[in-house]
Amino acid sequence: MAETAVSLALEQVFQLLREETNLQRGLHKNFSDIRDELESIQVFLKDADRRAADEADTNEVIRIWVRQLREASFRIEDVVDEYLWLMREVNPPGCGALVYQITGLIETLIPRHQVASEIQNIMMSIRGIKERSVRYNFQISQEPGSSSSSSNTRERDPRLSSLFIEETEIVGIEGPKKELLGWLSDGAAERTVISVVGMGGLGKTTLAKLVFDSQKVTADFHCHAFVTVSQSYTVRGLLINMMEEFYKGTQDPLPQMLHKMDDKALITEVRQYLQHKRYLIFFDDVWQEDFSDQVELAMPNNNKGSRIIITTRTMQVADFFRKSFLVHVHNLQLLPPNKAWELFCKKVFRFELHGECPSELKALSEEIVQKCKQLPLAIVAIAGLLSTKPIKMVEWQMVSENLRHELGRNAHLTSLTKILLLSYDCLPYYLKPCILYFGLYPEDYAINHKRLTRQWIAEGFVKSEGRRTPEQVAEEYLSELIQRSLVRVSNVGFEGKVQTCRVHDLIWEVLNRKMKDLSFCHRMHEDSESTAVGKTRRLSITTGSNNVLKSTSNSRFRAIHVFEKGGVWEPFMGKLCSRSRILKVLDMQGTSLNHIPKNLGSLFHLKYINLRNTKVRVLPKSVGELQNLETLDLRETLVHELPSEINKLKKLQHLLVFHRNYEKKYSVMGFTTGVVMKKGIKNLTSLQNICYVEVDHGGIDLIEEMKMLRQLRKLGLRHVKREHGNALSAAVVEMQHLESLNITAIAEDEIIDLNFVSSPPKLRRLHLKARLEKLPDWIPNLECLVKIRLGLSNLKDDPMQSLKNLPNLLKLSLWENAYDGEILHFPTGGFQKLRELILSHLNRVNSILIEKGALLSLEHLKMEKIPQLKEVPSGIKLLDKLKVIDLVDMPDEFVKSIDPDQGRDHWIIKHVRLVFIRQWFGPKYYDYEIRTINSSSEEA
Repeated sequence: MAETAVSLALEQVFQLLREETNLQRGLHKNFSDIRDELESIQVFLKDADRRAADEADTNEVIRIWVRQLREASFRIEDVVDEYLWLMREVNPPGCGALVYQITGLIETLIPRHQVASEIQNIMMSIRGIKERSVRYNFQISQEPGSSSSSSNTRERDPRLSSLFIEETEIVGIEGPKKELLGWLSDGAAERTVISVVGMGGLGKTTLAKLVFDSQKVTADFHCHAFVTVSQSYTVRGLLINMMEEFYKGTQDPLPQMLHKMDDKALITEVRQYLQHKRYLIFFDDVWQEDFSDQVELAMPNNNKGSRIIITTRTMQVADFFRKSFLVHVHNLQLLPPNKAWELFCKKVFRFELHGECPSELKALSEEIVQKCKQLPLAIVAIAGLLSTKPIKMVEWQMVSENLRHELGRNAHLTSLTKILLLSYDCLPYYLKPCILYFGLYPEDYAINHKRLTRQWIAEGFVKSEGRRTPEQVAEEYLSELIQRSLVRVSNVGFEGKVQTCRVHDLIWEVLNRKMKDLSFCHRMHEDSESTAVGKTRRLSITTGSNNVLKSTSNSRFRAIHVFEKGGVWEPFMGKLCSRSRILKVLDMQGTSLNHIPKNLGSLFHLKYINLRNTKVRVLPKSVGELQNLETLDLRETLVHELPSEINKLKKLQHLLVFHRNYEKKYSVMGFTTGVVMKKGIKNLTSLQNICYVEVDHGGIDLIEEMKMLRQLRKLGLRHVKREHGNALSAAVVEMQHLESLNITAIAEDEIIDLNFVSSPPKLRRLHLKARLEKLPDWIPNLECLVKIRLGLSNLKDDPMQSLKNLPNLLKLSLWENAYDGEILHFPTGGFQKLRELILSHLNRVNSILIEKGALLSLEHLKMEKIPQLKEVPSGIKLLDKLKVIDLVDMPDEFVKSIDPDQGRDHWIIKHVRLVFIRQWFGPKYYDYEIRTINSSSEEA
């Protein structure tokens, strides 16, 4: 990953040269020279990185060269940050007095001389590294798909065994095999691509080759060819290989001069051979996204039912074929637990004990299988190791306890780690630090995608491109990692967007080995070394031990993540603020931290602070010195008032401050508290996200200042009064990028006038908790709106008539007497895209009418505490896509009517897969008794 390190260092230098217009002439030249040297080295880096990562390459000198270059890049990043910190000391924000500047220059004279000396040392080091690159004969790297060969002939390809597995050895493929056979034999006459997609080790090749070789398939096609692609190939080589495979099935000789044909002649030869045949071609292990374009011309669309099978780890490969081919995609999944157990027993005990696990080893075996996380290759590899051991508890216990350490050194498991590493090694350089970041988090940790992508941005891994924001680019990076089957989606929101994600436990193990090798991060846990060694850039802490404090002696950390809830963290924070001048990311979410040092502002380079779910009450005034801060997350802390100095942070983009009281009985107005902000909020011109501000403290003046926040995407306001209406309308009109608006009145009976002059054109989410009485006219015109939540509105007219035609609405919530009528009517043709409907605390509603043709896409219906609703809406029977009904504190008569045995209305909800019945018993917010009705024979 030297290429990544150099790229980050180069970006740091480029930014310095662009922005520091007053850079001294000598320093400017030195930094320019460093830039030039790094750029000249960059062209060799892919080759150097590849050779250093190749474990079969015993040239330790190359690994040392790559490590030296990586560490030199780290030094460049540090010296740039050190220089910027010194310049801030000379001329702090708001201090322009000449006397102050002269004093600062004198005080920083020696440190600045040290910076200049360090730059000279770096230059000498880089020049030496560059000279040695010639000696090691590094090549200018070629992209995948070129003629460069990265395969090592001294070792067998670990993927080769997947081509020779007998069907009797495979489990859990019955469903996928049937689907693939159906696509091959039936369907359209036009040529069709069948893609088997999934992470390494799932058995994609094994499954597809099994189908490809079956007699039923081969009999259906005139000719067939199996071609291994992998990372290094030439299209010419693939086409020759195809022709050799075609002729292998016949006794005819290969066309003369085949190997000497130019590309055009070769493509023509293949096309002519296939033109009148029903052909089957299997391209195994495709990595290149545009592979479709490279081979399409050789495969004619002759409408004879020809088929192309591909296996790939990357969904983008399969999607690229859609330009010119009919495509079917099978996303191969992890084995179900019962099949994982079956595979384990089949592999370990196939030659003894009749394939059965002895009872005394069953619990331990289940534990080992669980550690494989249902990945077939892992189960086969570990089962192979165990099959060589005596069937004794002590031997198996040792394997189970040391499995993590065995992955890197045991001959039975090296093929597993190599196959998993291929996915990492083939990533473009800009994605490698992004995937490594998953290793900072604990094993099997579901990571919030915004938390993750904002940390990537703060670290400098993400670059804005053209008009796209860093947030948009970061989302694309995450999407690409998911498409490449490296990252798994844990939870998806109602819009279908990723909310949380994680990596498979074995990928996590591989990433941890890489992190250590690359000095990317030191993970500190109970069994680890107490201090980070070498040039480690990041620290991940999962222990509350006092030994943690020793690690802060390394002041070169760029990021510190703490995941241990216990422990005393105040001394740790104190040392951190005194020593870590180049820290950029600080994540203390969920810890017991209750105090922030007054000198927090000394962390000048800090871009991201996450104190969510800590016990912090006060933010120090020195926060105003964090001029580079982009994200400040204080959600679920006890902070209720921000110092006025916060308004100095002109780079701040995300200010998240609120607290929800889950420990007490739910109160419609008192459940969520916001934050008090002082005058000067207008200076936060980079702000994109702020919630929630209690505007009664600043009043109309505060709201009018918000007109200047023209970059806002999300705005949350609480304690809004009637007299704020006009100022609020004028402010929102200026927010042309606004996507989310959340407004809560100061009291339940406070009437808010929200008749805006015009509505935000990009608004996607709208939460209004205030007395409206009449739905504002602009709401039905919100074409981008995907979610609306109305509470306390006391609307006299049925809002369904106004909202029914919103073209993109996916989620609708009416709660706390949002509607003051008795009948809610969902008319024919209304709410065509709505997926989720929540009706809660509607005291007067006694009837819900759902006409045929309404709510056609509804998947989730929640009804909570509607005391007058005694009968189940019969229109629910018409909702074919409804999967879940959630009933909370509904009348007894209503609940009894849907009882599977005696309920008169059970027929209405019988088709719904899951029905939850919840009864609150208090006193806490989540204190519910839950029972479930499986209304459908289909498993949930």
